[in-house]
Amino acid sequence: MGWITVLLASGPARKALGLLLAALTIALFLMNLRRAGERTGRLAERLSTSEKTHEVQRQMLDAASRRPADRDALAQRMRDGRF
Repeated sequence: MGWITVLLASGPARKALGLLLAALTIALFLMNLRRAGERTGRLAERLSTSEKTHEVQRQMLDAASRRPADRDALAQRMRDGRF
């Protein structure tokens, strides 16, 4: 018989192995949970940055839609004080 078989035949050794496996399972679960949290944080930061970028682009498009059509219209707006 191999030493593993003798070890597993012992009651306290089986209990210790079960506890060791349970601890290892919990540790791996917690590490995976931490990685998932970090990934979620990075995605939230990327979403926030993207929203800010889109807001700036919307403001630029809005400003471009209100610009004067040509130099004469610009000059007229400046004379009227609406620039």
